[in-house]
Amino acid sequence: MRKIKKIMAVYDVDSRYADRFAEFANQREQVPFRVVAFTSLEKMREFSEREEIAILLVGDSVTEEQLTGIRALQTVRLSETGLAKEGEAVVYKYQASDSLLREVMSWYQPQEMVPLMTITGRRSQIIGVYSPIGRCGKTSFALTLGQALARDEKVLYLTLEEFSALSALTATVYTSGLSDLLYYYTQREYNPVRLGGVTYNWGGLDYIPPLTNAEDKNGISQAVFAGLVRRIASDGVYETLVLDVGMFCGGAEEVLSVCDLIYVPVMEDVVSTAKLEAWKEYLKRSGRSVIWEKLRFLKLPRPGQALVRENYLEQLLWGELGDFVRELR
Repeated sequence: MRKIKKIMAVYDVDSRYADRFAEFANQREQVPFRVVAFTSLEKMREFSEREEIAILLVGDSVTEEQLTGIRALQTVRLSETGLAKEGEAVVYKYQASDSLLREVMSWYQPQEMVPLMTITGRRSQIIGVYSPIGRCGKTSFALTLGQALARDEKVLYLTLEEFSALSALTATVYTSGLSDLLYYYTQREYNPVRLGGVTYNWGGLDYIPPLTNAEDKNGISQAVFAGLVRRIASDGVYETLVLDVGMFCGGAEEVLSVCDLIYVPVMEDVVSTAKLEAWKEYLKRSGRSVIWEKLRFLKLPRPGQALVRENYLEQLLWGELGDFVRELR
């Protein structure tokens, strides 16, 4: 049984705008709000007497006097200019709906922990992608795996690489990401609203942009990353988490330990084989042999033709690597 979502009410003088936004937001399963569009302030006033409005999203042409009697825990203004008065929560009205939704959720200050909108007891499967061997196609495989899985289920891709190139590949400038989510987690302010506020989407695959600065990785322990991943999985918002795991100063074993399955791209040259043997021996000496039992070694196909940056992710999905990934499932 699903728990009831909190209410986000939307009103704008352009009723079609409010309707379109509500329709978009209600299709995003991970959004912990039921978004209700109103065509009149009076109807919204009557609604607020029966239901608690957690957040009110309202056009900046509506005056405070007009909002009298409408009960809402928090109000965010839809601005046509993006300018805000001091102390006022404002989002720019004319931007992509997913960007606007992230901004609204970043403004939201929950009065209490938002209930999970998931089937009770469900936990996300955690799939790690890691290799001690460099230049083996690890990240391309992880991105392709995430895209392929996302065609049939809710998937979140999370990269722990210092320089992931996601911004260039998706042609997106990020305003939030993993650095923000880690801050919320360490400050005990993490909840599904915070997660939704840093989540982006590409072709049906949800993902969190990487750390803002490579130095952030050195300041965060593996235990913190692992704890955040476990928390996201326990919420059950997604069926599968795909982790592109990079190296930490102290290794990556603690993060890998939370994974249910770990794909390891390998190569067959002498040096690569020696690296794998050394890693296996390290896991044994450090008492982490259980990780070795979760590994699934893969020899990835080499691209038959040079891929270009434009549409790179689509080329991965529908090329040889995509065919390889689909045969794994």
